[in-house]
Order: sequence, then structure tokens, then C-alpha cells
Amino acid sequence: MSAAGGGLTTAHAEVKAEIARTDTKTALLLAFVGAVLAAAWTVARDLPLNVPAYVAGSLGLALLVAAVALLLRSVRPNLRGGHGFPLWATLTPEEIPAVLSGDLAADVAGLSRLALAKFTCLRRAIDLTCAGGALLILALMLALGGAA
Repeated sequence: MSAAGGGLTTAHAEVKAEIARTDTKTALLLAFVGAVLAAAWTVARDLPLNVPAYVAGSLGLALLVAAVALLLRSVRPNLRGGHGFPLWATLTPEEIPAVLSGDLAADVAGLSRLALAKFTCLRRAIDLTCAGGALLILALMLALGGAA
């Protein structure tokens, strides 16, 4: 194996590992946001909410729902993509060796674009989660302390 081929194989494995790490982080954040949404709903039912608390809480919940949408978009299967299962499912047994001996650099580039798209969605979802959480905390303070 040439040095360039070894480097491509390493890059390919690294990109696939980054996709797996991003998907794991996405799953954990999705579970966290779901728990925050459930907790916020439970707390909001038991508190007397004034108008400012209601507005801040509603905006916070809306941001958390938007974060969930981004997270789900990040892990949504891309069935039209050229990588992985969908590609193999469309090939005959005779075509698979030819595809495997193809250009690994193109596969690394495609997977890198996929990883970047997943990472971008995850990053935006984290930002929305932080903003939504801050608004929920503000709503709680307004509900407990009252609007001055």
C-alpha cells in the first residue's frame, strides 16, 4: 500500500469516526432537550404564570423545539447519498468489487461534507438549546419573583 493510499484510508476511517461521534453527541443532546421540555411542561403546569413569564417560557420552548428539529435533521438518513447502505443496496454482487476499488478520495470528500453538515446542525442545536434554557430560567424567575 502506498503512503498516499494509507493516508486516504486513515482519513476515511477518521471521517467515519467523526460522523459516529457527532451522531452520539446528537443522540445525547436530543435526550437532554426532551427531558428539559418534559420538565418545563411539568413545572409550568404547577406555577401561576404572569404574562412576562408566559412569553419568555413560550419563546424558550419554541427554541428548544427548533433545536429538536435540527437534531432530527442531523440524524435523518440520507437515502439518496452515494455512501453506505443505500449504495450497496443498488449494486449487484459483481458491481461491488468495482465500486470498492474506486476513488477513495472522492468517498472521503463526500463523507467529510456529510460530517460537516451534521456538525453544523449539532452546533446550531446547541446554541438554540442554550438560548432556550436561558429563556426558561428567565421565565421561572419571572414566575417566582413576579414582574417588577
